[in-house]
Amino acid sequence: MKLSIVVVSHNTCNLLRIALNAAIRAAQDVSHEVFVVDNASADKSVAMLNTEFPDVKIIANDKNEGMARAYNHALKLATGEYILLVNADTITGKKTVEKALEFMDMHAGAGGLGVRMITPEGKFLKESKRGFNKPWETFFKLTGLAKHFSKSRLTNPESKDWVEEFQTSESDIINGAFMLLRKEALNHIGLMDERFHTYGYDIDYSYRIRLAGFKNYYFPKTYIINFNIQNKVKFSWIHIKEYYGAMIIFASKYLFKVPDLKVEGIPQLIPPSYEVK
Repeated sequence: MKLSIVVVSHNTCNLLRIALNAAIRAAQDVSHEVFVVDNASADKSVAMLNTEFPDVKIIANDKNEGMARAYNHALKLATGEYILLVNADTITGKKTVEKALEFMDMHAGAGGLGVRMITPEGKFLKESKRGFNKPWETFFKLTGLAKHFSKSRLTNPESKDWVEEFQTSESDIINGAFMLLRKEALNHIGLMDERFHTYGYDIDYSYRIRLAGFKNYYFPKTYIINFNIQNKVKFSWIHIKEYYGAMIIFASKYLFKVPDLKVEGIPQLIPPSYEVK
């Protein structure tokens, strides 16, 4: 199996339908499998999947388990040489999978890859290149964690050391909207840290890939369209707690000591004992 596609959904039925159609179309010329992990949606997402996508492997949670834990359910089952984590609010370009896989095949040291992201209106999303937005940049600078990120990509993103929108480059962080990951790299670092419920899971996973000796890349020769609904959530106490809580978790892991991934206590990619619904 060349590719395992994984989507996590929570009350995104209409967007999920579009995202799956686009991702499946983009992967039609490679051997692939598709997982959807549904976090207890109340909008008939699972019924839609059963009716319209009979070949998709559905993992239906009975509560909202968050992004990292939901992804872990599918990561334990995925058999692909590569694993594509794609958000339910993302439209994958027709040639995006083909071009991204070709790049990864040519770069054996690449652990992960992200692509150029644009809005439905065609506007370039700057977090394509860095994988995090302004609050995360500020957080890294204030905590001193910025020193762990290379080539001034964080501390001075406008410097000449950074890349242009259409220039392929190594990257510290891959944006969670589209993360193409090498299974071999994941075998080294294990599953996602399930403390990251809604935010920060992609930043942590990307950073662990780099710590394990693999490279992450920004590959702009193809694209996705991202509706970015996660960042349009209303300002609320839950949003504040989860967003800034993710920063605290990240700091507690890396601020004082870079962890040894082999003894970090994060479970490895071991086949699960539960059934896929």
